[in-house]
Amino acid sequence: MIPAAERDKTRVVNPVSILTELGPYARVTTAVVPFVAASALRLMFGKSRQTRFLISLSIVWFAVNVLLAPYSMRMQQDISGLARFLH
Repeated sequence: MIPAAERDKTRVVNPVSILTELGPYARVTTAVVPFVAASALRLMFGKSRQTRFLISLSIVWFAVNVLLAPYSMRMQQDISGLARFLH
């Protein structure tokens, strides 16, 4: 058993919670940087199966980030604030 004092000091961090805490510029950066890196690798190493796979994977990552952005808590707060401002 872990004593209560020690249990309070440890905290389990959920990887998804890290993404939700990011600001808007950091979220854009995490969506764009993998695509830019995959494109740079393709320019350096040419067209190969690995570079095509990396570009495809980075495009999927970007699409997931763009499609899931409206469901983040911060984005929902911004949208509701904008809706109140317009009405």
